[in-house]
Amino acid sequence: MKITQHGNWRVGAEVEQQKAVMSFFTNPALLLRLEGIAVFVGGLWAWLALGGSWWLFALLLLSPDLSMLGYAAGSRIGATVYNLVHSYPLSAVLLALGLVIHNPSLILAGVLILAHIGWDRFLGYGLKLPTAFQDTHLGRIGHQ
Repeated sequence: MKITQHGNWRVGAEVEQQKAVMSFFTNPALLLRLEGIAVFVGGLWAWLALGGSWWLFALLLLSPDLSMLGYAAGSRIGATVYNLVHSYPLSAVLLALGLVIHNPSLILAGVLILAHIGWDRFLGYGLKLPTAFQDTHLGRIGHQ
């Protein structure tokens, strides 16, 4: 690439910098990971702000992964159960119901699932396809 000197500006370097910024914002996998860590941090903050304890959060954070037991009944059922727990609607319903009936346990459960989903997305784990556990909407996980 040719870099043109124009006064104190290196025009070619500026163009490369703009391309780097644009490629950052056009990389869905990276954006989903950043979104995931933001959701996780927000969920952790909400958990603590609502009076949840650190040790209970750490103990329960991976509990939504028990939904993978649905795979014992086959890939299609497993993916359905897993995706039900690992998508935002369940968390939203628990949060809304907890707020409506003034149930702090339901609110915390919704926040915990929200944080778990965020952590999973940050690590690159996505919603499951019915073909196999390793097949996700973010790509295949595990050894190729």
